[in-house]
Amino acid sequence: MRLGLQLPSFTWPGGPAALAARLRAIAQAADEGGFASLWVMDHFFQIPPVGPAEQEMLEGYSALAFLAAATRRATLGTLVTGVTYRHPGLLVKTVSSLDVLSGGRAVLGIGAAWFEREHAGLGVPFPPLAERFERLEEALRIAKQMWSGRVTPFEGRHYRLAETLCMPQPLRRPHPPILIGGMGERKTLRLVARYADACNLFAHAGAAEIARKLEVLRRHCDAERRDYDAIERSTLGTANLAPGAHSPADVIRECRELARVGVQHAIVNVPNVHELAPVERLAKEVVPALAEL
Repeated sequence: MRLGLQLPSFTWPGGPAALAARLRAIAQAADEGGFASLWVMDHFFQIPPVGPAEQEMLEGYSALAFLAAATRRATLGTLVTGVTYRHPGLLVKTVSSLDVLSGGRAVLGIGAAWFEREHAGLGVPFPPLAERFERLEEALRIAKQMWSGRVTPFEGRHYRLAETLCMPQPLRRPHPPILIGGMGERKTLRLVARYADACNLFAHAGAAEIARKLEVLRRHCDAERRDYDAIERSTLGTANLAPGAHSPADVIRECRELARVGVQHAIVNVPNVHELAPVERLAKEVVPALAEL
């Protein structure tokens, strides 16, 4: 099993003036410590489970470009980009550029979007859920077409591209991995089976529920004639290494339970990540243990 680090908050001591240096230090500690991946949320306002909307929130792909320059090994992606935020052609171009400049380390993390407040606040259209899923599927088809090298028109219900030109092509071949985030059984997991290289589920649901979701994914793969084992199964959870909260042994135990039901990549956020010591402890005590799972 691999360990990844998600950064959902940038409200750290020193404020915005100290943010870049702190972010670089966190990323380098994780990268050098053997974390397999680094992730940011793709939001423009802070989201309710994490903090007030007024807290600091970096634009996702600008932050990933910064992380690409600060690191050498870890893959880089968003958990996850809402399909409504950017025109799919521009999104694919952005991820392609990140892949080239990072040496082939980009991941396209994408989902149907949900945070209506930031859409309304910044004037971004927020269509009904059914339409968002239609747009998501078209965006996935556009990504596949642009990364195939075929420069032909794309005609969808919501998006029309006269020529799917994307130069330079990504370094990662056949393309950067596509990760779809979400737990929905009818639509989300079906799209994973049809288009994605990875899924991301919420670890707080527990190993038993994740096992059930993965069985649903397996059935969708059978229906799509897709190899289930070709899809990386990841989860997003929290590792709070503050006194009285989690210990590295707790993290290892939880990851062992997830590995038992088929999870291959445990991504965690760390509430006190700005202190650096929790990242260093996870690197020293958890990363080697998970490599044996």
